[in-house]
Amino acid sequence: MDRFLQPRMSARADGVHPRVRGRDEELAFLGARFDALAEGRGGVVCIEGPPGSGKTRLLAEVQRMAVERRLRLFRGGADPDGQFVPLGPLLDGLSTGSGSLFDADRLRSLAAAPEQRFWMLQELQDRLEQVALDTPLVITMDDVQWLDDVTLLALRTLSVRLSAHAILWVVSVRSTVVAPGVRTMIDHLESIGGHRLPLGPLADTAVTGIAEDVLGAVPDEATLGVVRRAEGVPLLVVELLRGLREERAVTVTDGVAVLTGPALPTGFQGSVRRHLDQVSPQAREVVRAAAAVGRTVTVGLLAELLGTPAAALIEPVQEAVDASLFVEEGERLLFRHDLFREAVEGSLPVAVRKAVRRHAADVLLRRGAPVTEVAALLADSAGAGDRVAVELLRQAAAELSASAPSSALALSRRALELTDGGAAERPVIIAETVLLFWQAGQAAEGRALAAAALPGTMAPEAEAQVRLGLARVSSQYDFTEAVRQARTGAALAGAAPALRAQLLALECLNLSMAGDFRATADAVAEALDAAADAGDGAARATAVAVDSVVWFYRMDWDRAFALAEDAARLAADVGIAHSLWVPEALWKAFLLNAAARVEEALEESASGVRETRRQGQAAAMSLWLSNRCRVLLDAGRLEDARAEAEAAAAMVQDLGLGNFADATVLYTLLRVAVHTDDREAVRTYAADVRDRMIADPALLVRNVGSWLLALVADYEGRPDRAMEVLSEAVGTFGLVGPSLASPDDPADTVVFVRLALRAGATGRAAEAVAAAELRAERNPRFPVLAAVAAHARGLLDNDLAVLLRAVELYEGVPRLLPRASALEDAGRKLASRRAAEAVPHLDAALNLYTQAGAERDAARVRRRLRAVGAPRRRTSSRRLAAAWPELTASEVAVVRLVAQGLTNGRTAEHLGISPHTVSSHLRHAFTKLDITSRVELARLAAEREHAQ
Repeated sequence: MDRFLQPRMSARADGVHPRVRGRDEELAFLGARFDALAEGRGGVVCIEGPPGSGKTRLLAEVQRMAVERRLRLFRGGADPDGQFVPLGPLLDGLSTGSGSLFDADRLRSLAAAPEQRFWMLQELQDRLEQVALDTPLVITMDDVQWLDDVTLLALRTLSVRLSAHAILWVVSVRSTVVAPGVRTMIDHLESIGGHRLPLGPLADTAVTGIAEDVLGAVPDEATLGVVRRAEGVPLLVVELLRGLREERAVTVTDGVAVLTGPALPTGFQGSVRRHLDQVSPQAREVVRAAAAVGRTVTVGLLAELLGTPAAALIEPVQEAVDASLFVEEGERLLFRHDLFREAVEGSLPVAVRKAVRRHAADVLLRRGAPVTEVAALLADSAGAGDRVAVELLRQAAAELSASAPSSALALSRRALELTDGGAAERPVIIAETVLLFWQAGQAAEGRALAAAALPGTMAPEAEAQVRLGLARVSSQYDFTEAVRQARTGAALAGAAPALRAQLLALECLNLSMAGDFRATADAVAEALDAAADAGDGAARATAVAVDSVVWFYRMDWDRAFALAEDAARLAADVGIAHSLWVPEALWKAFLLNAAARVEEALEESASGVRETRRQGQAAAMSLWLSNRCRVLLDAGRLEDARAEAEAAAAMVQDLGLGNFADATVLYTLLRVAVHTDDREAVRTYAADVRDRMIADPALLVRNVGSWLLALVADYEGRPDRAMEVLSEAVGTFGLVGPSLASPDDPADTVVFVRLALRAGATGRAAEAVAAAELRAERNPRFPVLAAVAAHARGLLDNDLAVLLRAVELYEGVPRLLPRASALEDAGRKLASRRAAEAVPHLDAALNLYTQAGAERDAARVRRRLRAVGAPRRRTSSRRLAAAWPELTASEVAVVRLVAQGLTNGRTAEHLGISPHTVSSHLRHAFTKLDITSRVELARLAAEREHAQ
């Protein structure tokens, strides 16, 4: 008996939607990830495919699995018109389980705070940790190709930082059009262990199965021939089958679906038109208006757009829902699939679409919506000369500049495009756009726009203010560009005295950072005079700090210290919020470290970290962390130095800082890797140095980079190559300013002399020794300088007596590695004459190297001891409780608190360190303990601590 097909349920009896047919391998993989999650192991899965390939349906299956297992679930999704709403997918997401996952009001308040990105990430991390410690958490995020900058950053960083937690991240992304930032994120997540699930066309057997699900019978070959035109795209397969069913083009005869009518057009536009043709004119009008507005819409907004009472839309909206054009989610209407909305929108005349979108923007603004929420509508619908739209786009860009500079830049550029060439506000918009180019990391484009558009387009006072902003921004990324902007601004006639003083102060600061100390000395004098004339305390604080730097490299350390104290006091008086270079007091900490006053330097940096954290100054806090990692390195606390440097590097990534971080953080990471004989890390960081430092226009940055690469070449047994790399740096030995590290580490002289002698560059070694001796002679109050000078001279002259004198001078100097090096050199020299006398010196060197964690150096000394007949077993540098022999003291402190269930944030508060530092210690502890999750750590801690 023949019968026409009747509408069927959209899901099979087993609860799986037809469009998930043929994805058995993917479903099995996701099931395995849930099994791992139950054991405390999280992870990241990225479902990738073209529109209609079933990504959203797989996410729905993930959500169903989470609910069935009674796990905490958070569902979020991006919107193409929501790309300028910071954290929009998190604020608008849905949480299942007890309570809300995120405090939306708290996040919104952070979104309005300065330097908001860092603190928002910290807040999100703390919250996710708290939830995951109670129960495994599943986070799904649909359509990440449309994520705003901040949510994209959060997804990229938090999924990595929280990898040890029971959190499963499952995201979907279109494989067709993906922004470079999104693609970079996906590639990065995959490189660190994330899983990518690419969705290709369905197999023919899966298409047949879907046809049977939708039609309720086995399809004949003619029917399959029509369905195969969808090329295995699940959505198109289902839509084509539904079209056949609704047009009654297929009938069932003896359990077989037979094609009896004409084949339907395969184009998706045609399928959508058929859907629209089947509803009333009123429903079509509602659907078309909604498509013009965006992915989601409220009934209230539709009513205002259509000029009708909301009550009048009840029937047409319900009709659209019944026709599966809309689905409801809370108070909002969503299109059943993005392809439906895009197809309807594409059928509208451009002028109509733009008019509707602009009307929607106006309605939302009248209702009090944040300007960032309507920015996409404005940017898309405004026409040239629309001054209202321009001002709103500028306002949105200003609000986004701190958290999402790339999004802010897009809006500012659009505002500039819409502004007439002769408009009075155009120069100001140009200036705003230039600054955003820098903040978004597109310095070359910003430089080009500034060069082409700024000169002569605005009053000198206004241009000087813009140049000041550019100088301050570029101080974080490019010292030479900051000098150029400050110099140009200061030369403008008519600038206010205070403005000129600040520009000159920034010029001399960045000249010192760039390494041009001859020009710096002249600039300091001019800046000090200008600051005095203007009575500007901030400019004076910066200029005095730079003056201290100049005298430090002129080898007058007493005067340098006195000026550093003055600069720190002046900076405290003006307050960090008004400081030109945050903070000037940082230089004092570097000075204390250079003088080997280790405990004072550590206390200074700890105080700086505490104060900047209290004030919410993330950029300044990252500078203090950078300083602290350098102090820990020079103190010989290598494991702690690495952890702090990794923490600082994470902040740098969040904040987008540049040159300063390379000269401190990257310097620390590479030197620790060399001392600990971490070959993979040496290769990685050396590549970073080559990419970021060697071609930098600033001499100082190039010199630090070449010094690091020279150490790598020497590490690889190529001293000749090391001297080649240093060809430019050694040419600066006779000049005022740093030649190797920045600021100079006096002990580097010894390292250089040893390297030069191995390469046969005796003349270069002699130059370095002479400079060290002159510095020690001029600064007799600093014992480390005399010790370094004697050590370097003993190496150059191969003089045992001088080397033994250096060992004596290092007594009381709290620098483990230089002391160990002097003991080793003395022991090596003694071994060639009186082997028995060499052993105590080599033993002492071995103990210091072991205490520092310098495994490569310790191994070398053990070889020397074997050579003189006094072999030593390898011993651990860990001075800890027996329960954790693999870990350092810092790692044990972190592990014990985390094993008790504390979050990274609470652990950081307890130990007085940063959450990033906690993450770094945990990562290394997990590697040493061969575990991957906090569940495993808690289990291991219970076993070990109980055994004690």
